[in-house]
Amino acid sequence: MAAAAAAPAAAASSDAATATAEPEAGDEDSREVRVLQSLRGKICEAKNLLPYLGPNKMRDCFCTINLDQEEVYRTQVVEKSLSPFFSEEFYFEIPRTFQYLSFYVYDKNVLQRDLRIGKVAIKKEDLCNHSGRETWFSLQPIDSNSEVQGKVHLELKLNELITENGTVCQQLVVHVKACHGLPLINGQSCDPYATVSLVGPSRNDQKKTKVKKKTSNPQFNEIFYFEVTRSSSYTRKSQFQVEEEDIEKLEIRIDLWNNGNLVQDVFLGEIKVPVNVLRNDASHQAWYLLQPRDNGNKSSKTDDLGSLRLNICYTEDYVLPSEYYGPLKTLLLKSPDVQPISASAAYILGEICRDKNDAVLPLVRLLLHHDKLVPFATAVAELDLKDTQDANTIFRGNSLATRCLDEMMKIVGRHYLKVTLKPILDEICESSKSCEIDPIKLKEGDNVENNKENLRYYVDKLFSTIVKSSMSCPTVMCDIFYSLRQMATQRFPNDPHVQYSAVSSFVFLRFFAVAVVSPHTFHLRPHHPDPQTVRTLTLISKTIQTLGSWGSLSKSKFLDEISSTETKVSSGTSEPVHLKEGEMYKRAQGRTRIGKKNFKKRWFCLTSRELTYHKQPGSKDAIYTIPVKNILAVEKLEESSFNKKNMFQVIHTEKPLYVQANNCVEANEWIDVLCRVSRCNQNRLSSYHPSAYLNGNWLCCLETSENALGCKPCTAGVPADIQIDIDEDRETERIYSLFTLSLLKLQKMEEACGTIAVYQGPQKEPDDYSNFVIEDSVTTFKTIQQIKSVVEKLDEPHETYRKKRSSSAKYGSKENPIIGKTF
Repeated sequence: MAAAAAAPAAAASSDAATATAEPEAGDEDSREVRVLQSLRGKICEAKNLLPYLGPNKMRDCFCTINLDQEEVYRTQVVEKSLSPFFSEEFYFEIPRTFQYLSFYVYDKNVLQRDLRIGKVAIKKEDLCNHSGRETWFSLQPIDSNSEVQGKVHLELKLNELITENGTVCQQLVVHVKACHGLPLINGQSCDPYATVSLVGPSRNDQKKTKVKKKTSNPQFNEIFYFEVTRSSSYTRKSQFQVEEEDIEKLEIRIDLWNNGNLVQDVFLGEIKVPVNVLRNDASHQAWYLLQPRDNGNKSSKTDDLGSLRLNICYTEDYVLPSEYYGPLKTLLLKSPDVQPISASAAYILGEICRDKNDAVLPLVRLLLHHDKLVPFATAVAELDLKDTQDANTIFRGNSLATRCLDEMMKIVGRHYLKVTLKPILDEICESSKSCEIDPIKLKEGDNVENNKENLRYYVDKLFSTIVKSSMSCPTVMCDIFYSLRQMATQRFPNDPHVQYSAVSSFVFLRFFAVAVVSPHTFHLRPHHPDPQTVRTLTLISKTIQTLGSWGSLSKSKFLDEISSTETKVSSGTSEPVHLKEGEMYKRAQGRTRIGKKNFKKRWFCLTSRELTYHKQPGSKDAIYTIPVKNILAVEKLEESSFNKKNMFQVIHTEKPLYVQANNCVEANEWIDVLCRVSRCNQNRLSSYHPSAYLNGNWLCCLETSENALGCKPCTAGVPADIQIDIDEDRETERIYSLFTLSLLKLQKMEEACGTIAVYQGPQKEPDDYSNFVIEDSVTTFKTIQQIKSVVEKLDEPHETYRKKRSSSAKYGSKENPIIGKTF
């Protein structure tokens, strides 16, 4: 986002928090521990996809990411290929529990529904096996009977009944209580019902619940009775010793269906529970995860579908209360002052992590939040320069320094990109002008001279806008660019151009050029561009890179301005900061008596000043505005209000605005950013209504007055820092986890320090510490000891929480449902 590091006041308050006395062991039991999940990675490419049977064998492919059956991400379409190269990175917070992370490969169809070619489905517990490395996965066939999600709450009892003639028989009581988390059907909540069957070697008795309309969490509460032994065969020798029917072989099967009305019902999943679960208990009650349908001996050839190359990194963090992280934060925030920088805790983290990217993301955010990134990045960049022998290769590698600066620019430079590039990118993406200049790729009827002129026009306009944008460049970026420029000049004093190439290698090659070629990734465009536009953007990006490398008066002036520490009077200081935009559905406000209160698709845009929505981006239709200062609360809305998932409400001084996001990830992101931007508003509510006001009363508490006080406390707020969206406790927890995972490497580095301290002679052969940067073995050893100490202290409350969590989440509970039919 725009703006530089966190405000000094925020940093000061955070520093004060780090000085808080360490809590007593076990204190976390009485405080909230946040469980936060995130997913990062890359959809690389597919290969050997199943071709069409006709003469045109090629496909137009795209890939989606799904949490169970809910799509949360979609790539661009790659046209006419059986080995599409996607190369799309993704990162998002996961706001709910899930069983499978799935990747679907689709064939785009303009006239009909898109065809699903195959999928990669990975169980949540298996994600750690693939973390941090690229892997080829074979695409599996997609069977509608295997696409399931959700869970069922079931209770079984076995009763003895005395019949009219005095004989004793047994009766199985099946109570289908509820389901939770059923999938959306065609984007809407389903109309579920359940069939309940008692299945055995010689019987299959089936009964059925009522249909529940428009809900993914139906409450059935229906009881069914089955006779499980015949009175003539019952014996009191053993409850299960019967002649005509072996109760050990009986099972209850619950099948969930979506009622199709005029079309075929859709299978939603099943569970199978053996009746002998009651062998030792009078009753059995548990939650079960829905499973795919048993397809018998049906087999599918999976080798013919092709494969998908993925890089997946799933993390689950248990974030403790803030005071627990004081010692680790203090150690990390001291890093810029450690001499040499390679002996600092932050640098050591980058050294021992298998993937430096894992360390860079939380490290940059934490240092940025406390205004410590500039000195740290300067120090590690100076270390980079010591190993750079050729001025032409300055800052061209993927070192800790370059990765830190890349991540910093993504965080603080978002608004800068928005005000600089978005108008031109909108023009490029919304026009159909071809810029193709490769003779091999020219389409029939294309005029290469016209295309060259189109490309020249776009490049000139874009480059001219960039070199005039220095006043919008965030202060943090300017400060670091200034340091890079000074260091490069000192390292290569005889090269007058190196001061500019040190800066242009970041601002042109790693910032503007990257944003141009993938505007959706930087939130500059709502959707992925079509293939022709992607090609146009690629050509423009490559040209911008080339122009950024050449010397020119306008470019040099621009680089001078963005690498200066002089105070700038920015013309954009009074302009609102763009935070988020996207397409969602809103419920009509009913401003007129005859106005319908149905849901309508609208384009939402949030800045630091206002939330607006209208029919589509760039349209001249009426724009409705809610000033940020008028927002009183932002909360989730219960699904039962409108029988729709992923809903939230923006409560402001007028009527609440009810909004439906496209998926759970998007809803979570909107709620989070709206909460942050309005956190310091006056008159914020302390309570709210989790359901809507419909037909004269609130659905949650049945209060009839529309102005009645809320019946539920508002969600705890988040840090009031809209400039940089950083949760410092979460970032510190992530760093703690990385240190924990890398303890063996940390131990090797510690041993290497001891070896160096003892043996000061020349190194002749590669050794265990040749891959570590150890400039001062004594200082590095001391820092490693401090790291181990703070990590060990954090281990204790984490272990206490894990034990408490495992004991409280009983197997068969809603939080920990039973998988499968065996016990």
